[in-house]
Amino acid sequence: MVPLFTDEDIPRGVVDELIRSGFDVLTAQIAGLANFRRPDSDLLSFSTSVGRAIVTHNRRHFIRLHSRQQPHAGIVVCTRDDDNPLALAQRIAGAIRNAGSLANQLVRVNRPASPQRSP
Repeated sequence: MVPLFTDEDIPRGVVDELIRSGFDVLTAQIAGLANFRRPDSDLLSFSTSVGRAIVTHNRRHFIRLHSRQQPHAGIVVCTRDDDNPLALAQRIAGAIRNAGSLANQLVRVNRPASPQRSP
């Protein structure tokens, strides 16, 4: 499976579930990169240097970096799902589980649309 690096905005519950699912996950906190207001480009450079795809909620900035900062080890951008970290982890795992490599790829993981209510 693809090794991952989660930036500091990914909840611990998501990280724990990804680890339970068999992913090798390094967090910004464990890497000593949390709470320093590092630029996103530095985080992407770090994740690339250690051969890990970055997982983030910071979609706008990382989508832009995907086109500007090549090569990279992969970028997984996620919509927020703070109510259900298990579901978010499952969507991330489902999107990347069978990928041999995410090198230079951008993967979007979106929260499912809310069901429409009948009038």
